[in-house]
Amino acid sequence: MPTDPSEAAPGAASAVSDPRALQCLIAAAEALGRRHWRGLVWIAAPAETAVARALALWRARDWPAPLWLGPALPALEAAGIAPLPAGKARTRLGGEQGLVVVDAASSKAGFDPDAFGAIAGTLRAGGLLVLLTPPDWGARPDADYARLAEHPWRPEQLSSRYLARLARQLAASPETIRWPAAGPPRIPAWPEAAAPTPAPDDPDCLTGDQAEAVARLVRLRRRRPLVLTADRGRGKTAALGIACARLLARGEAEILVTAPRPAAVAGLFARLAELCPEGRRQGQAFHWGAGRVTFLAPDALTERVERGEAGGAGSWLLVDEAAAIPAGLLGGWLEAFPRVAFATTVHGYEGAGRGFALRFRERLERLTPGWRECHLAAPIRWAAGDPLEALTTRLLMLDAEPAATAGAPRERWLDREALARDEPRLRALFGLLVQAHYRTTPADLRRLLDGPSTRVAVLEDAAGPAAVAVTGDEGGFEAGLAERVARGERRPRGHLLAQSLAAHAGCREALSGRLRRVLRIAVHPERRRQGLGRRLLAAELAAARAAGQDLLGASFGAEPGLLAFWQAQGFRAVRLGLTREAATGEHAVMVVAPAGEGGAVLADGLAARFQALLPALLAFELAALDPGVVLALLAEGQAPALSAAARQDLADVAHGHREPALARPALQALIRRAAVAGARDPELALLAAWAFQGRDGAWLAARLGLDGARRVDAWRREQVARWEQAVALSPGAAGR
Repeated sequence: MPTDPSEAAPGAASAVSDPRALQCLIAAAEALGRRHWRGLVWIAAPAETAVARALALWRARDWPAPLWLGPALPALEAAGIAPLPAGKARTRLGGEQGLVVVDAASSKAGFDPDAFGAIAGTLRAGGLLVLLTPPDWGARPDADYARLAEHPWRPEQLSSRYLARLARQLAASPETIRWPAAGPPRIPAWPEAAAPTPAPDDPDCLTGDQAEAVARLVRLRRRRPLVLTADRGRGKTAALGIACARLLARGEAEILVTAPRPAAVAGLFARLAELCPEGRRQGQAFHWGAGRVTFLAPDALTERVERGEAGGAGSWLLVDEAAAIPAGLLGGWLEAFPRVAFATTVHGYEGAGRGFALRFRERLERLTPGWRECHLAAPIRWAAGDPLEALTTRLLMLDAEPAATAGAPRERWLDREALARDEPRLRALFGLLVQAHYRTTPADLRRLLDGPSTRVAVLEDAAGPAAVAVTGDEGGFEAGLAERVARGERRPRGHLLAQSLAAHAGCREALSGRLRRVLRIAVHPERRRQGLGRRLLAAELAAARAAGQDLLGASFGAEPGLLAFWQAQGFRAVRLGLTREAATGEHAVMVVAPAGEGGAVLADGLAARFQALLPALLAFELAALDPGVVLALLAEGQAPALSAAARQDLADVAHGHREPALARPALQALIRRAAVAGARDPELALLAAWAFQGRDGAWLAARLGLDGARRVDAWRREQVARWEQAVALSPGAAGR
């Protein structure tokens, strides 16, 4: 592969206009089409030459639905081509292209890993994905690195290890069609494709796997959920659409569908419209006859379930891309809907399917031991052995898996230059991050290798990493900039924790101080409950202290189990998002721990301010917060004193007929004291939901399985008596 731009000069123009080169590529596309495969053409040349070659290929054939991904260029405007910005690549999910050009060579272009992964899946058999890059790709950051350049870094100051790795992978790939700056295209010698699989008996399905999935979906039985897994391009989402059409035809009144984003189920609604041409789409619902299929975002679905407006006897729920949704939400839906299916991509940018299986299996076994699994293996848009699928998977590490590990791991901070060149180690480490976190995407691999101030700490043995923590540094703003940011006049790129604490908690010191944020932390599934996460956080806290940082912090979806882990390591909540995130249905919580004396003062002030605000938020903006999270947050505050009058109020409620609402301050103090003392009882959490969030009797009755207001009132008084006694008997209770 040429590495010097000057090599492009001799013969570059003639290579563009050489009909033999274009004929060679057309013949390659035809050869791929006969095998029902797709291919990648790598044009590594100066931008002008690369774009001209791609335009010539674009015009050389009547490609079905060709797509140009990249910035606008005069040459494209002259050719009547409207390029699609990389940021909108997801809008083409569910569609099909015969040719895709990805411009990563032009001065304003760059390689967007997530866009590349999304758009590659839309290419049909016989199609070509044309990747344009500079001839020395990886020697420097490209324009897309602007998204990585957090204040005060400039894009050109960053490393480009990620791009260099891609270039090495492509150069060594036996599947790639390479068209270097000088010389003709180099076509691989592809093997013959395997014999096609016979068509299924189901006329609406394209493979036997898809037909089996549809049959299982339609036959879903109560309390026997189906887990549908597949790699990309296996027709999983279309199978959901076919099943919906048949359920509507059978007379089902409503089927609810959810996914992290509406685009994820575009294929479902497209298939539904094809099979039910008399139906009509209205917003996020499809109506046919007396039935309908309705899409709800995860947060909206959870809110409806909590209000009793969704779920219950006879209800249906289909969850697509379940791996990208927290297991806690999935578990809530599992309890609410008697007939539910969870579909997810095992390998792909949509989410970590294997992590989903690991996290969610225990809950499935406990709540619905009769659950079933169905896996779609046969590809639909292309045949088995497709070169582009293998290459894309390898480039983006879509199939990364953690390595088996059983030894005594040692702590170390990795050199990212060495890591980028150690493919097995990088694959094992990224696989660990993928399986542990529902939001890991191909772009996270680039951040791991090239993010400024990013540090990678591992606990690993000879086999591979058993635990990993990825951190980044924030703050350190000069006083004038910190003040402008706090007033909302400036928003420098990055610094999520520092800027959020300044904007929402009014803390200027979070901007001028030095913060280190834990971006990701993951423990190998076979090494959990061995204290590795705790050990890694302790090492990170010590390293932050040695580096002169003030705080070590993190941001994650508020869930009782996660909160308990961070609290056990000495972290305290300092901010909670007021609304649920649409994709996760959870409120984002920020936690910090002091790394030095100055940090201790800062952390104490932030935590005290948050605790003072918490009761008011629970009464209004956070009135629907998970009661388990409410109790965990209340536990971080101070245990309020119980005056003689408050104790009398509690006694009157517990043993008399005092209306509990009229003794609410005393009840709130009692709950806080019990929480601070370490109580994590589910019934105490429900009592907190009534006392702090105003949850009514009907809500309590539904959660407790009680009938009528009298039984709810009796339960409430019993709980007050129980916790009044528990607090009185707790160590150090005397004299309070």
